[in-house]
Amino acid sequence: MKLVTTSVVRGSHQGESHGGVYLLDLESQAVSQKLDWNTAAIDWQGRGWDRGLRGIAFDGDVVYIAASDELFAYRPDFSLIGSWRNTYLRHCHEIAVHERRLYLTSTAFDTVLGFDLDAHEFNWALHLAAHQFQFKGNLFDPRLADGPLPLNKLHLNNVHSTQGGLYVTGLKTGGMLLYNGERVQMSVELPPGTHNAQPFRDGVLFNDTEADALRYTGRGEGREDRALKVPRYPADALLNIDLDQTNVARPGFARGLCVISAAVVAGGSSPSTISVYDLKANTRLLSVNLTMDVRNAIHGLAVWPYD
Repeated sequence: MKLVTTSVVRGSHQGESHGGVYLLDLESQAVSQKLDWNTAAIDWQGRGWDRGLRGIAFDGDVVYIAASDELFAYRPDFSLIGSWRNTYLRHCHEIAVHERRLYLTSTAFDTVLGFDLDAHEFNWALHLAAHQFQFKGNLFDPRLADGPLPLNKLHLNNVHSTQGGLYVTGLKTGGMLLYNGERVQMSVELPPGTHNAQPFRDGVLFNDTEADALRYTGRGEGREDRALKVPRYPADALLNIDLDQTNVARPGFARGLCVISAAVVAGGSSPSTISVYDLKANTRLLSVNLTMDVRNAIHGLAVWPYD
């Protein structure tokens, strides 16, 4: 089995690589880099913003990977098929495919965009807003120029789509929201700073980023709670810890998550490390480090469906 991951380099400088795409063979623990993301046409304002590659999703033999403001399509050999932009796609994080639509979180616009996989166009959008501890979802057409302003009030960073609706999470949503096609409601409250939240078994699986841990909380009979710390490294083993001018890069930052089986999941952390966890045994099975550069952080993570 292989995993595919994207990375961002937080606090990198112009002219340097600011992320890439990697394949990890879990049996041999060998890592191969497939793309090196380096372009001058990015916005260099604070945080990670436009640096690096983000969410990963699949549609048949097409691999979709999001950058900050552009959606790319690749063949499984990572030859480029095409790319698409939209006015309302900015500071994208995670993406997900459900039926014939790909959903993308547009963090700057507090919006989930819908990309039609057959027409190859952005033709659906949901803007989320909070008012007096309640959430409201407004649909709009991203092909028109009358959408929301880029206020980034909720910092949406994850979308997970099922037959029951869209699950959306942000750093400032207070939990995992569910849009069922008619209204938005709180599905489950989560700690501040959560990434990659998604329904799993009878509970929720997520990265508790502020606690440097991957967590699973069940809600059924015989409730199961797991909190597995991400790997930590000696300070003298870390590289470029003094080169981050934004002061946001730090070791232990937990982000990137995928399900391997009903008991085994994989998660990412910084400096770019992928770990595999057995939830039932409450243990970390293995960890593979890609680099000790503390600025380099895992972003997207998925099971590789090819080969």
